[in-house]
Amino acid sequence: MIINVKKSAEQKMQKSLEALKTDLSKVRSGRPHAGLLDHVLVDYYGTPTPVSQVANVNLVDARTIGVVPWDKKMANAIEKAIRNSDLGLNPVSVNEMIRVPMPPLTEERRRDLTKVVKHEAEAVRVAMRNIRRDANAQLKDLLKSKEISEDDERRGEDEIQKLTDHYIAEIDKILQIKEAELMAV
Repeated sequence: MIINVKKSAEQKMQKSLEALKTDLSKVRSGRPHAGLLDHVLVDYYGTPTPVSQVANVNLVDARTIGVVPWDKKMANAIEKAIRNSDLGLNPVSVNEMIRVPMPPLTEERRRDLTKVVKHEAEAVRVAMRNIRRDANAQLKDLLKSKEISEDDERRGEDEIQKLTDHYIAEIDKILQIKEAELMAV
């Protein structure tokens, strides 16, 4: 019983942590990475499709992302989608490749992005605490229905607390890395 509650809580915490990593990867730092365009959708014959599914996305150099469409007719649509995205990028077509130069971030913009990242991390910390609360409530229900003893309940709560502490430490570590990445010039 307790093992199932703990396993369920751990799975939910892991999913929350993965969601945080995904969200933080979308926050643009000064350095380009191919995953930056993953959430940009292109109108692919009437269907919104991620850029990575209609083109090869790779790094050309330290400040430029290269996008090579598989279907040459899609070049203008991809360029337009990248330009209209919320990333503030200005793509340029060169032959068959779309070059996406990454403009350097201003100090003010870096600080704003740091605030956004901290807010995202705090939201996931709250989610972790909610998962802990739900797991503890499940343990209390098991105790009320006499399926576990008080000692088992206390032991289970301790294990769930250790699990929560572990995942919150992971969040802090990820946040620290992302902040350092954002503030690096």
